[in-house]
Amino acid sequence: MAEAKRAAKTAANTFTQASEAFTAPFAQFPQFEFPRIELPGAYREFAEKGIAQAKQNYERVKATAEEASELIETTFTTAVRGASEYNLKLIETLRDNTNANFDFARDLFAVKSASEAVELSSAHARKAFETLATQSKELASLAQKVSNDTAEPIKAGISKAFRAVA
Repeated sequence: MAEAKRAAKTAANTFTQASEAFTAPFAQFPQFEFPRIELPGAYREFAEKGIAQAKQNYERVKATAEEASELIETTFTTAVRGASEYNLKLIETLRDNTNANFDFARDLFAVKSASEAVELSSAHARKAFETLATQSKELASLAQKVSNDTAEPIKAGISKAFRAVA
């Protein structure tokens, strides 16, 4: 125990000597006191107003950036959902058309005369044209709905921004 105390004392003395040896060369430099400059109250008030205005502007920019981020997120989410819905409808349409063509081919192999084949072909062509017209209307309507749903948040955000500026 006594040895530990002696070792600690020796270490402390060594540290003190090293510290004195380091600071000794700098003791000869002159010490200067710098005068305290007091700014007039008008400058201080001007600086405080500037800082307050900068904080206010930062808060406005931050709020605007958050709104824009939410707007973009909403727009992309709506666009992705709409595109997915449109693609599913397109796949359903293609599946229906493929099945109709396979049914036509099966029925065509079952015909017994040329007149029956012509009659079957013309009936299939008429039905295919009617189906195509209906499917085109459905797809166009869905595409318009998707584009309107996607554009609506953008229109609302822009009109809100213009109202805020005005």
